[in-house]
Order: sequence, then C-alpha cells, then structure tokens
Amino acid sequence: MTVVTVLTVELLIFESASLKDKRSVVRSVLQRARNKFGVAAAEVGDQDDRTRAKLAFAAISSDSQISHANAQKVIEFLERERLDCQLGEVSTETFSL
Repeated sequence: MTVVTVLTVELLIFESASLKDKRSVVRSVLQRARNKFGVAAAEVGDQDDRTRAKLAFAAISSDSQISHANAQKVIEFLERERLDCQLGEVSTETFSL
C-alpha cells in the first residue's frame, strides 16, 4: 500500500520588501526541504503577495507513520531553522493509494 501525506503551509515573510525577496526565501525553503527530507515541494498559492506564500509538501511511503513523520519534520524545520519567516495556517492530509 502506498501512503501520501500532503502538508500545506502558509508562510508569513514580514521582512520581504519585494516579490524578489519573497522568491528567494521560498526557493530556499523548498530546496532545503527537498534535500533534507526527500519530499516533493512546490509553491501553490499567494504567488503575487510579497509577504505570504502557500507551500505544499508531499511525503510518500509504504507506511503511514513514516509518511506523517516526514511531514512533521518539515514543520519542525520551518519553526526551528527559518528565522526569516513565520508559520501561519498548517494542514495535513493523508491518502492511501
């Protein structure tokens, strides 16, 4: 059985003066999450707002606990290491395929 956990996160980037500043933060967050946790990651909303970004991360595994744990690690990474942004709304959904 394949399990997919989709994590959707709203990032608040208060010190962003332009879309270029925001994209720099978003690009870094997405790339580091991909490299560190092996998740798929993309910006899925608020592309034209310089202070907000909606990001989605997908963790895939044969075990739902592992898939959910990877999503939790992404949340912890954002809270602990990203001092240039703050978490807003967070949601998690798990699907079995």
